[in-house]
Order: sequence, then structure tokens, then C-alpha cells
Amino acid sequence: MGSKKQLVRFDWAMKKLLRNKANFDVLEGFLSELLSEDITINKILESEGNKEDENDKHNRVDIFVEDSKGELLIIEVQNSKEYDYFHRILYGTSKVITEYIDEGEEYAKVKKVISITIAYFDLGQGKDYIYHGTTKFRGIHQGDILNLAEVQKQIYEVEMPHKIYPEYWLIKVGKFDNVIQDKLDEWIYFLKNSELPENHSAKGLSEAKKKLDEMNLTEEERIAYKAYLKRLRNIASEQHTKMVDAKILIDEGKEIKEKEAIIGFNKNGVPIPIIAKSLEIPEEKVSRIINEEKRKRRNGTQ
Repeated sequence: MGSKKQLVRFDWAMKKLLRNKANFDVLEGFLSELLSEDITINKILESEGNKEDENDKHNRVDIFVEDSKGELLIIEVQNSKEYDYFHRILYGTSKVITEYIDEGEEYAKVKKVISITIAYFDLGQGKDYIYHGTTKFRGIHQGDILNLAEVQKQIYEVEMPHKIYPEYWLIKVGKFDNVIQDKLDEWIYFLKNSELPENHSAKGLSEAKKKLDEMNLTEEERIAYKAYLKRLRNIASEQHTKMVDAKILIDEGKEIKEKEAIIGFNKNGVPIPIIAKSLEIPEEKVSRIINEEKRKRRNGTQ
């Protein structure tokens, strides 16, 4: 077996360690494997979306970088469920586009934005664990993909319109079954387990092994990391409680409606077997509810 050394979670590393230029190689490795090209980080940028907030209830972790080509990459880890998350991704990329073009500049100065989400909850519905979204223009009659004119290709140095538009990557960590098929899967394994797979060879993972080792943290970093893990546990517990409460309310609502239906059927002379069959519940339950209602009426008239 290979090394199973416990490493710090990637989201906390982005918050505390990977913003250091000396550790850019870890993040560059991840981005290179994901985007299938060699990525070099030029600098870490700041925006309203990625400023550190220790009290952030939802524990969103953003890192916002510019690569050597001048493209902008938003890498976000999301630990808690948000039903409007897709809208927030769209808002985030749109905001970055408008923030990084000066007033009066031509539209050709709009920056390419790549949004990468690492989700530790079930985002949307789908069987895969990695989704990639781009904007392509397809002819509704011919089915062809709209291309750029030759002069546009020369001016903007891209082949297709989708290379200009924002690009989205969604990684659903919980859907990954720990079966490694390629180098990107090695990274997904690390994101899910905070440890490296056996015989890893993906870019950046060897650096992660050295730089994200929990044993190498300073005492101050170790305290901060433990506090972060505690916040994640508290959020998970809070979400679990809300889900249980919601289920109880739903079950109670169903029980009330079911009871009202039984009583209504009974008042209209519908036999118990037919009530039970119609509502797909045992006859014993129907009889019990009818008898309870009769007792309440008797007690109410005494």
C-alpha cells in the first residue's frame, strides 16, 4: 500500500496555505489536470467573493487567481447545500467580468472566466461526479456549431465563441466512488479523503504531500484548522437537524390529511375496506382512526 498520510482539507488549505506564492505549485497541479493544459498562476486576486470571513456560516471558500494567459479562475469549495447555488455561480462569474473591465473599454477587453466548484453536497441531479459547461451556439435547422470568422480568430486568438464565454466546472465529491481511472481522479480522491491514492502521479500531488501535511502545521495553524473542522461538524449537525425537523413536519402533514380523508370517507358511508384500499393503508389503521373520532364526538357531547 502507498502512503495514507493524513493531509489537511483542500478547502482549508486554499484559505490558509495555497495563497502563498511558494505553494502555487499545488493549485497549479490541480488546475492543470482539470483543464488538461499546463496552468501557471500569475497572481492571487481579491474580490468581495473571496475575502476571508471566519464567521461565514456556510463556509464557502473561494480562491480567485489570474493565470499566465490573463484568464481569471474562480475556485470555490462549498460545504453546505444551497438550492440557488447555480444562480450564485452565474452571479459570481458575471460580477467578475464586470469588475475586471474598465469603464469605457471596448468589449474585446472582457476577460475569460473559468468557474470551478468543488461541492461537498449533492448539487443538482446527475450520475457523474464531474460536469463541464460551456456556451456553444448550435443551428436549430442545420445542427452546426457557430464558428468565429477568420479575422476574429486572428484578432482574439481563439477558435470558437465558447472560448470567449465563461466556462463552468462542477465537481461533486460525494459522487466519486474512489475508483481511480486517470490523473484527475487522483485529485478527486484527495479532495474526498484528504489523503493521497497509492502510486499517485498527477501534477501537484507530490507537492501537496509535502506542503499539506497536518504534522507540518505550526501550533497556530493547527488550532485554526481544528476550529475549522469543528465549524464544519457544527454546520453538518445543524443541517441534519433541519432535515429531520422538515421530515417530521411533512410526516405530520401527511398524517393529518390522511386522517381527514378517512373521516370524510366514513361520514359519506364508504366501507372501511374501500377506504383502506383507496388510501393504500391497513384496514386496522382506518378502523382505529374512525373509532378515535367516534370517541371524541361522544366525549364532546357528554
